[in-house]
Amino acid sequence: MLKRTGSKIQNKKKYSDPLKICLLTYRGNPTCGGQGVYIKYLSRALRDLGHQVDVISGPPYPEPVEHVRLYKMPGLDLYNPEHLFRPGKYRDLVSPVNQLEFLSMCLGGFPEPWTFGMRVYKYLRSTRPAYDIVHDNQCLAYGLLGLPRIGYPTVATVHHPITVDRDAEIEAAPTFLKKLKVRRWYAFLGMQKKVSRCLPRIITVSECSRKDISRDFGISMNNFRVVPNGINTDYFYPLPGVKRPDNQLLVTSSADTPLKGLRYLLEAVASILKKREIHLTVIGAPKKEGVIERLARELRLNGAVRFTGRIQYEDFARYYAETTMAVIPSLYEGFGMPAGEAMACGVPVISTSGGALPEVVGDAGMIVPPGDKEALEKAICYLLDHPEKRRQLGQAGLRRVEGSFTWQHAAQKTVDVYREAIDANR
Repeated sequence: MLKRTGSKIQNKKKYSDPLKICLLTYRGNPTCGGQGVYIKYLSRALRDLGHQVDVISGPPYPEPVEHVRLYKMPGLDLYNPEHLFRPGKYRDLVSPVNQLEFLSMCLGGFPEPWTFGMRVYKYLRSTRPAYDIVHDNQCLAYGLLGLPRIGYPTVATVHHPITVDRDAEIEAAPTFLKKLKVRRWYAFLGMQKKVSRCLPRIITVSECSRKDISRDFGISMNNFRVVPNGINTDYFYPLPGVKRPDNQLLVTSSADTPLKGLRYLLEAVASILKKREIHLTVIGAPKKEGVIERLARELRLNGAVRFTGRIQYEDFARYYAETTMAVIPSLYEGFGMPAGEAMACGVPVISTSGGALPEVVGDAGMIVPPGDKEALEKAICYLLDHPEKRRQLGQAGLRRVEGSFTWQHAAQKTVDVYREAIDANR
């Protein structure tokens, strides 16, 4: 049981006892990015191990998980398409924290992590729920630094160094003014670096991320614990009875995000089309008149490339079942969820060596250098011409996911980190 001594919580649990866990995420909806996916499946896996799990989330909120309590931490939600860049209700600006959030956004910043941290600290300080551990999901806000002082051992997950995203966007920005806007948007990185240096234990999802975060954030390698993500096999699995075509490629991509490398795949497809028929399905949608849409038009790919827009999770298995191979052209991935999801569907994979992708793919796919359209073209043509190799890679990928990348495995290793942090805080 938990006992209080002043402002501290002293943990008297046995090592094997269930834990009371608080997961923090400043935005939690799984349709809005990898953070929501991580929270949904980690919370469910921790629950299945017998632990009590609460999630504190800012908007957009996570989908409900049975027997996992959700505490909604309202913010201004300034990136909600229904009231983009303005409060849903102007009376919300009465709050000083909301005023800071709105002003920072007006000045070109991204204030959500910062203000979410303020709200969480205020809530935990005033209500004092009896948590054994608080686990932050890459918010890394100043408010976290106060949690150990009021009795909460705290760890954080950093999926990959956001410095990589910032640098790629700066490089892709066409004008000096747009480069300045990118720098302003990523100003929250200064806070995240400072906070992460003060956390004695950081969970990250790959050895590559561990090395890169250590270098870019100035953190000792000893502070990290590597816990690979799981793959959601509820939605990503082989679909029997569907015959794969012989010339269909699939990519899941945030189309206009430079780091995803979609432009190099489009250029490779354009070159292949000069010699043979091929089709590419992009699960996602480009920005109207954005870089990718203009490039597809310039390359005259409109008949060969299809953008699906956002699809339902229930539809992923069929899309993968109806493709010849999946391509992951990313310049950098902190883990490489798209590769793991394709492998879970038994689909042969061509991946770049960007970031942690080789750790995920292993020997279950073909790996090419990032940003190399000629290498992509060569690998695609090779697999198109060798159906038996495609079959072998698809089976190897499925075995690799089942053996190494389950959420149960991730949750067990995460709990080991929790217990280490709790013991150190006694």
